[in-house]
Amino acid sequence: MKLQQFILGELKVNTYLLSDEETRETVCLDPGGPPQEILAELASHNLKLKYILLTHGHYDHIAGVNELKATTDAVVAVHVSDADWLANPALNLSTLFGTEIVVKADQLLNDGDILCLGSNMLTIHHTPGHTPGGISITTPSLLFSGDTLFAGSIGRTDLPGGDPIALDNSLRKLLKLPAETRVFPGHGPGTFLGREKQHNPFLQQLVGK
Repeated sequence: MKLQQFILGELKVNTYLLSDEETRETVCLDPGGPPQEILAELASHNLKLKYILLTHGHYDHIAGVNELKATTDAVVAVHVSDADWLANPALNLSTLFGTEIVVKADQLLNDGDILCLGSNMLTIHHTPGHTPGGISITTPSLLFSGDTLFAGSIGRTDLPGGDPIALDNSLRKLLKLPAETRVFPGHGPGTFLGREKQHNPFLQQLVGK
């Protein structure tokens, strides 16, 4: 499976393309801004965008969804608990940035769901706390953590719908993954889960509890 990263939008969201190299089926995670780079990559390598997969419903992670959807007709997928956020500019915070973004979900996800790209499987993990419907996505060796876990930090819980207790429980769930798991967060640099277990102060207080 091929992985590419793009940094999009005014809040510099990490947007990822995952592609099955045999079938060319592709998923785009969190198109956070104008998707011209994404569309150019899809066209230049004859990739078929199957899913637009959203880790949560905040403006900075959904800003490019409608344009990408209009061009590719990919399935927009989000956890069921954040579906209303996509459709509500106050909840998705787009009004704070001087615009009103409304996105329609085509597929509602739940914990444990699996999406297939060719022979590759993406597993959905409900990891609320930053938002009620936050998710993380895993392959056998990769973790896409959205705004749940960052290198050296964790997601904020002071926005509408934030829940620090739920976030702690979500982090405990992620801590059960192998230490060698590569972590690709919604913002900032990538890391390894083992490194975060050892050096992330927000995780250290959860280890063993």
